[in-house]
Amino acid sequence: MAERERIPDLTVMAWIGIGSNLDDPCHQVTSAIAALDGCRPQIEVLWTSSLYETAPVGGVSQPPFVNAVIRTVTRLQPRDLLDLLHQTEFAAGRRRSQEVFWGPRILDLDLLSYGDLQLLTPDLVVPHPRLHERAFVLVPLAEYDPHWQIPGRGAISDFLPKVQHQAVQVLAGKPARREHPVRYPVLERT
Repeated sequence: MAERERIPDLTVMAWIGIGSNLDDPCHQVTSAIAALDGCRPQIEVLWTSSLYETAPVGGVSQPPFVNAVIRTVTRLQPRDLLDLLHQTEFAAGRRRSQEVFWGPRILDLDLLSYGDLQLLTPDLVVPHPRLHERAFVLVPLAEYDPHWQIPGRGAISDFLPKVQHQAVQVLAGKPARREHPVRYPVLERT
């Protein structure tokens, strides 16, 4: 069997940030998780954080966000995974060309990390360039493992004190957390 034929059976751990502050944000976040998990075998959701209400970032007046993070395994390359995230946003009604920068969003899906890959291209930066600056991402990630290493940056716990001034509050109605065995061989290094 050629190498190209074997690659689809290999998966990589990827973390995805999810946020919404329009059109029933809790529903938007939980629907996005279900939609992504429905894309098997290209991506499989292994764990979901609690839902958090968070203050918007960027100075635009808008309602608070609902945020979560998910731990996934994927067969997709980073750019293809980002394309899937954008397609999922579009299916939920997001129209990037009609938005105010850092303004309200029906759905925002961010590729936070992809294995231990560090990538800098004009249209994709991995890990996410502001991951270590945002409580709405760090707090849900710390729920899974506060010692998880942001590739090239350090442990989440190193950055949490720097974002403690950012408003983040866990919501009572949170999605069920789950962790199940990976069905496919996982590449930790990319």
